[in-house]
Amino acid sequence: MTEGDPTDDALAAIASILDQPAFPAARPVADEKPAKPAPGTEVDGYSKVGPGPMEAIRFRWTVRGESDDRYFVDETIGDNSRSITSGPMSADAAVRFVDDQASEARQRFEALRNEMAGRAAAADILRR
Repeated sequence: MTEGDPTDDALAAIASILDQPAFPAARPVADEKPAKPAPGTEVDGYSKVGPGPMEAIRFRWTVRGESDDRYFVDETIGDNSRSITSGPMSADAAVRFVDDQASEARQRFEALRNEMAGRAAAADILRR
């Protein structure tokens, strides 16, 4: 990188955002259901929200039940997106799908966050 490279500024800005205490790895959401529904409880409405600094780009996975014990998972981004639906599946498979998607999103988010922090640190070293 050269002196005045716009990439340096972008990485520094991203790193400063990531260093803020208001940027947790995953923010709890008030209407988020427990990690696993208790045995015998209704899974319709079971939901998890992915991590991220902005509500508008956060993923949400929600189980929706239909007749004949068929369940679907609706995936949305932010509040105003169209859902992408997966299913039909059993109640257990739907809950597992939601948990797996949320877990994978958290892992990817953390990997990206660590990569960005590493690049910002490298850019800082190069500037010195």
